[in-house]
Amino acid sequence: MNKLLLHPACKPLLFVAMLLPFAHLLWGALANTLGPNPAEALIRGSGDWVLRSLCITLAITPLREWTGWSALARLRRMFGVYAFFYAVSHFLCYAWLDMGLDWGDIVRDIPKRPFILVGSLALLLMAPLAATSFNRAIRALGAKRWKMLHKAVYAIILLGLLHFFWMRAAKHNFAEWSVYALIVALLLGWRVRQAWRQRRQRAAAPTLARAG
Repeated sequence: MNKLLLHPACKPLLFVAMLLPFAHLLWGALANTLGPNPAEALIRGSGDWVLRSLCITLAITPLREWTGWSALARLRRMFGVYAFFYAVSHFLCYAWLDMGLDWGDIVRDIPKRPFILVGSLALLLMAPLAATSFNRAIRALGAKRWKMLHKAVYAIILLGLLHFFWMRAAKHNFAEWSVYALIVALLLGWRVRQAWRQRRQRAAAPTLARAG
């Protein structure tokens, strides 16, 4: 599997695969096949792919640990950038289809509706992560500071879940939200467990050294 993941064609194929949902939504809008409410379909579809891309991004590290497929690490940043791409698309669909690109109305509307406010905050937090997703940025920031900055992804996905929860609350339909919430809980729970184990190992290291 590592050989397949390191193949020169792997990254371009996954890049195209992650673009297909956007192409499907765009084609549906042009061909008028998105149902009776195409605006809602575009906003909802692009929003779904924000959460999906974030979940894929967060799943890379545990999947790499469980399977030994170390080459997965080279794909993580691409999925993160796609999460930002779909988040921008989601916001632009709202700004255009809901608000007619009236930026004055948009600025006034955002603080009035909590689910749009937390969604906008998540988008703002994603911007510096996307802007520092290339190797030169890592060298400029230093690996330690870069890693600290990119830990914001945990706050971003929680804000995304809250955004989706409040959006679905109006329809009292939480089935799909619950699936995302379970996946995120598992992914974040794994990280908490790993951090706890590493802290225990560091605490035990001086004792073992003295005993030796």
